[in-house]
Amino acid sequence: MIADVARRARAFLPSRSDYRGLKRSLRGDLIAGFTVGIVALPLALAFGVSSGAGAESGLITAIVAGVVAAVFGGSNLQVSGPTGAMVVVLGPIIAAHGMGVLPVVCLMAGLILVAVGVTRIGRVVALIPWPVIEGFTLGIAAIIFLQQVPSAIGAPAGASSNAAIAAVESLAHVDAVTALWTLGMVAAVAVIMTLAPRLHPRLPGSIVAVVLVTLGAVLLGAPVARIGALPSTLPAPQVPAIDPGTLSSLVVPAAMVAALAGIESLLSARVASSMTDAGAYDPDRELVGQGLASIASGLFGGMPATGAIARTAVNARSGARTRVAAITHSLVLLLIVYAASTVVAVIPLATLAGVLMVTATRMLPWSTVTTVLRSSRSDAVVFVVTAIVTVSVDLIYAVVIGILVAAFFALRALARSGGVQREPLPGAARAGDDQIALLRLDGALFFATAERVIGQIGSIDGTQVVILRLSQLQILDSTGAHTVAELVTTLERRGITVLVKGIRPEHLPLTTRVGVLAALRHPNHLFDDLDAAVAHARTHVVVSTLPTPGGRP
Repeated sequence: MIADVARRARAFLPSRSDYRGLKRSLRGDLIAGFTVGIVALPLALAFGVSSGAGAESGLITAIVAGVVAAVFGGSNLQVSGPTGAMVVVLGPIIAAHGMGVLPVVCLMAGLILVAVGVTRIGRVVALIPWPVIEGFTLGIAAIIFLQQVPSAIGAPAGASSNAAIAAVESLAHVDAVTALWTLGMVAAVAVIMTLAPRLHPRLPGSIVAVVLVTLGAVLLGAPVARIGALPSTLPAPQVPAIDPGTLSSLVVPAAMVAALAGIESLLSARVASSMTDAGAYDPDRELVGQGLASIASGLFGGMPATGAIARTAVNARSGARTRVAAITHSLVLLLIVYAASTVVAVIPLATLAGVLMVTATRMLPWSTVTTVLRSSRSDAVVFVVTAIVTVSVDLIYAVVIGILVAAFFALRALARSGGVQREPLPGAARAGDDQIALLRLDGALFFATAERVIGQIGSIDGTQVVILRLSQLQILDSTGAHTVAELVTTLERRGITVLVKGIRPEHLPLTTRVGVLAALRHPNHLFDDLDAAVAHARTHVVVSTLPTPGGRP
């Protein structure tokens, strides 16, 4: 027992296998880590500002959570830190409860993720349909873009917690002079980020844009808001004060943060594993690692962390092979905090808004949107509904509703796959064969198809024997089995002999428990061979047509 527990515990701990092949890949890992660190800097600052927690919190999250998730997570390539999706969830929480609850939310959400990972239910993310994932991503991209509108026009954000409404409300406070400066910066960032990759594929367009636009703003004395002073060292960890009364009000927000962190991290890890052959990911260990990362981030004054799809993709494309790349990314950011915090402080907020706006437009390529919309009508509906609910209501509700809508269409398609077909009897026709109905049940017989099957078979008339052929039935639930039992009972009550052929081995226990076999007139009316069933049915027809006083056999 103890040995088994120890073995399971070791599965969640770092091991030498996490760094297999490091001697060959060290140089590539260091280069990839440096590249991702440069790319992550403006995003970490921007997401921290956009969430309301501040640029410092974004940097701390990228540094602390990035290291912890890299060491303890379940992916060799995952890069963790603040993300746009988390910003969308954190913004309303901070607005409703204040900045003081952020460390507590980090701890609560982290503990939830650890518990989910340890109990090994992280694999459920594989059940999320593709249109839901893409609709969710499109909705997040739209929210991130809308959240940057106030900074892009140099105006305070609106009072509404909805990003679209707040963006519209901010238009009422626009100052023409300030807006010209900030919009010009956003446009300049967009142009530079678009042109930089064309000059060189590995040129980090976001950092180049931030440096050039910030330099121009300083030289021209632009009257725009800046990031402001940042600490020149990493703060010491501190356990937050926990008020039992506050905890109860944070249960739902923390659960939402944990759910989002789990979904986004597992999706990111799955994307990374498909991009290279650097190894598969362990979803349960990944959740444990992300949970520990959020706990550590909260202790240092950061925000909840998730796997970042964009930074992880950059890491993979830059040649990373082991976790050293993600660790290096965090060390690069730590070096910037110690060596360049005064320089970072003068970056205009409009510049970061431009970075996030471009990032948002790149989150979901339009080719993917058109592919989803053209795939099928049901997938298009799921995609659109998920995206709309994400923007207008809530991210978690969007995923739940998207899954429910997808499940409805899946059940409808499954129900349509099931049906009843009348087949001709095998072999040469004989007298009385018209009194035998051979009915083949196809596809699925479950709660969504039971009523239709009852109607189809129950309407059969002018026959003396019905053979129910169940060997082609792929799916059978208790409702479907009960339906078969009811049909047998109903037909026998009408004087029609029922024979059952070909119950699949996996369905036999269920049909026995529900009463299908008990409903048959005789145990010999269950067959494995179709020819034997037909031969027996013909004996019933022959006997029943003889002018004997004995009645039906």
